[in-house]
Amino acid sequence: MASGDCTSVVDEAFGNPRLAALYDVLDPDRGDLDAYLAMAEEFGARRVLDIGCGTGVFALLLAARGRDVVGVDPAAASLDVARAKPGAGRVRWLHGDATRLPPLAVDLATMTANVAQQITEPDAWRNTLRGAHAALRPGGRLVFETRDPARRAWQEWNRAATHTVTDVPGTGPVESWVEVTEVEGPLVRFRWTYTFTADGRVLTSDSTLRFRGREEVEADLAAQGYVVEPLRGAPDRPGRELVFVARRRGPRGR
Repeated sequence: MASGDCTSVVDEAFGNPRLAALYDVLDPDRGDLDAYLAMAEEFGARRVLDIGCGTGVFALLLAARGRDVVGVDPAAASLDVARAKPGAGRVRWLHGDATRLPPLAVDLATMTANVAQQITEPDAWRNTLRGAHAALRPGGRLVFETRDPARRAWQEWNRAATHTVTDVPGTGPVESWVEVTEVEGPLVRFRWTYTFTADGRVLTSDSTLRFRGREEVEADLAAQGYVVEPLRGAPDRPGRELVFVARRRGPRGR
């Protein structure tokens, strides 16, 4: 896929090379991926599409376990970080999104962390679900998570609760925090601020997440031809996350 095919809006945290290089250091605990690895084992998935792969953490974990992995992301800077990591040659990296993919026929497609919620526009969301469906083999599954809107997680997104200072090798201390800037219906807009102590530079990244309820997501999946399997929870955030498993119908329509 040519980079010119990518039309997704990219947040500075993922698209700015200086911030993309910090992403793994500032968010080192990826225990949330354990559940996805377990599901890949449970479903016997040999071929996996990681939608919104970012800096490639999950894609590389899968590849190290012998999976055939395709990682796709609209942020070229994040993909540059992924491609520079050990083992990156085992993954097929694509610059773009799930709406324009080559033929794949994967066993499993995933959207980990905030990926599903970052697709805020209804048309883009429907097209993403449609693209993932086309990429799956019959009987293959799409798995993703979203925060339960009823828990109102954004109420904890403020400087007092999120402020950290991280000593980054080769960069020095980086101060970071997040603050909500607007809540409009299901859309929550927020800003990350990063201050680099060494040179005093301040960078910001504005993001928006869409909080969808269970009924809405299940209806969206059904409308795109998926069979929705029982809802799961996220072990790393019990009671706070909704984990959806949706299957492309098999050859007999089941």
